[in-house]
Amino acid sequence: MLLNRRTSPLLLTACAAVLATATACGSGSSDAGTAGSDSSHKPRKSSSGGPGNPTGVPTSHAPGSCHASSTDPATTHPDPKCTPGATNPDVTQANIHKTVCVAGYTKTIRPPVSYTNALKKQQIIEYGYKDTSPSSYEEDHFIPLSIGGNPKDPRNLWPEPGNPNPKDQVEFKLYKALCAGQITLAAAQKAIVTDWTTAGNLVH
Repeated sequence: MLLNRRTSPLLLTACAAVLATATACGSGSSDAGTAGSDSSHKPRKSSSGGPGNPTGVPTSHAPGSCHASSTDPATTHPDPKCTPGATNPDVTQANIHKTVCVAGYTKTIRPPVSYTNALKKQQIIEYGYKDTSPSSYEEDHFIPLSIGGNPKDPRNLWPEPGNPNPKDQVEFKLYKALCAGQITLAAAQKAIVTDWTTAGNLVH
């Protein structure tokens, strides 16, 4: 009994040391695993907001890196790298008479002015226009909403010189032809993206 009483504190001390070491090792291992997990699942930091982008509008192009073909409203085209156009997945050939061809439909999906105005200001910088007045441009849906263009995707919006401009008339012509069954949705979209100045020729 005397031996046990003398050795018990020693054993307890040794055990405590072992446990402390194991805890430290276990903690380090756990931290490493957690860090690895965080790095693989953490979402990429959004480019929205921050000191360099007070509007909070998502951007993906450096200032002056986008270039319109001209500033003439009659001929201007967006930079295909910055504004390639984007379609609305909710609009298909099969449902055009339940979506875009229904009077007032585009009003229900048009983004708020607060969004398009903020995006316009940011994209004016991205396009490197010398005239930076927002009133000099129309925040244009490259593929118009009336033929299935995406409402909010920045790839389908750009600061088009002139306000209003001749492209609006071409868009309306394609829209009327689409809903009359004279052209398809895909053909109308392709014509606009290829060259809006000749897109009207699709309608005979």
